[in-house]
Amino acid sequence: MTYVLGLTGSIGMGKTATAALFAAAGLPVWDADAAVHRLYGVGGAAVWPVAALYPDAVRDGALSRERLREIVAADPVALDRIEGIVHPLLAADRAHFLAGVTEDIAVLDIPLLFETGLDKLCDGVAVVSAPPEVQRARVLARPGMDEARLTHLLSRQMPDSEKRARATWVIETLTPDSARDRVADIIRAIRKDRPDA
Repeated sequence: MTYVLGLTGSIGMGKTATAALFAAAGLPVWDADAAVHRLYGVGGAAVWPVAALYPDAVRDGALSRERLREIVAADPVALDRIEGIVHPLLAADRAHFLAGVTEDIAVLDIPLLFETGLDKLCDGVAVVSAPPEVQRARVLARPGMDEARLTHLLSRQMPDSEKRARATWVIETLTPDSARDRVADIIRAIRKDRPDA
């Protein structure tokens, strides 16, 4: 049986770089954000179902994230409607990924893992974390990011302290070396507990 490791962390904590460390260690990683991009892209499975509700969300055969943000901001039920289409498609994509895994450990990289209850699919959860001032500086350095947007994004995410409390492991991302060492420790710990896997 494959050990399913959930990987999560709030915005700006270094989750993408940490997922790359697991991949570099030879583990298959399912990236929820990348799956959404596939579903929203040209020919993606979410394009026409969403377009049936919001025709002007489509630009050049793909869903426009910018337009979807505007729609969600203007219509209080839009987010639930869009998620009602996208979440089952994501679940199918994730199940397809897991069905194809032959390695002993697989990683599910899901930003809103706890918020969506998907931690229940996992045998353990690694939470990527950094001090609040580091998180803030990282996020505000991103193109198009400002205080208002950061505040809105954080309002949709479980506080870092709560994620840490619910984690099986915490990965501090202050330096690339410390994160890499922690990833290696976690992989060793999982394999040590499952010698027959």
